[in-house]
Amino acid sequence: MFDWISGIIESGGYLGLLFLTFIENVFPPIPSELIMPFAGYIAGQKDGNMSFWLAVLVGTLGSTLGSLPLYYAGKTLGEKRLKELADKYGAWLTLSGEDITKAKKWFDTHGWLAVFGCRMVPGVRSLIAIPAGISQMSMTPFLLLTFAGSFLWIFFLTTLGYFLGGSFKAVDKFLGPVSYLIVGGLIAFGAFKVWKRKQRQSKKSR
Repeated sequence: MFDWISGIIESGGYLGLLFLTFIENVFPPIPSELIMPFAGYIAGQKDGNMSFWLAVLVGTLGSTLGSLPLYYAGKTLGEKRLKELADKYGAWLTLSGEDITKAKKWFDTHGWLAVFGCRMVPGVRSLIAIPAGISQMSMTPFLLLTFAGSFLWIFFLTTLGYFLGGSFKAVDKFLGPVSYLIVGGLIAFGAFKVWKRKQRQSKKSR
């Protein structure tokens, strides 16, 4: 997998990077955790042919555009049909109906925050576009939140690759704690929203 990714970036430059960050959202087994650190590694080399900031921008653009196929799939097919298709044909995408159910629960609980925050959580970042589409979320806020969340994630991965140099493949070791912090933050915020809602309802019932 890495040889294929590195070959596309080395031969295709920014277009290759755009292609990879687009396709990794549609085909989750392709990891952004390898794509962007390698781009950052190239940007950090004296003879590298990539600009750090341009790599981040291109990666963010590809990631944002890559969310659209899943968004439109959710919007046009609906939850029931998508779950049926995922259970029948989703093995090659490592996607199941249960994954869609979990992503839908995240979206229903956290709303716009899920679109933003989940873009920084491996394994969920691409799937969150499905419930956004199912829920008929407006395109403009969806794209803005997807771009913002993707930018932070892409910037983080590219920075790690830039500073780790030849050890950029070790990025996976850094991601576990970061992902847990993001998920924990989303859960805490969701719990706070529920508490505030109950407080308001309690005041109204008095």
